[in-house]
Amino acid sequence: MMSDRRTSTTDPDAPRIYQIRLEGHLSQQWTGWFDGLAITQTAEGDTLLTGPVIDQAALHGVLKKVRDLGLTLISVNLQ
Repeated sequence: MMSDRRTSTTDPDAPRIYQIRLEGHLSQQWTGWFDGLAITQTAEGDTLLTGPVIDQAALHGVLKKVRDLGLTLISVNLQ
């Protein structure tokens, strides 16, 4: 059962910072497609999308774009 209690002491209405790890390298030209999330290529051959996501609907929108591009999702982490 999930709790309604918030554990964060920050503004609950502020965007949350996510880091989304994708398999393979994605070029910087896709920054606009991913709503301005920073794109970082790792030495391991993965791509990190990092930045604020306003709410769960927006997060699902980003993940839908990952799916639509046929990219392999490795992880989604709240920073």
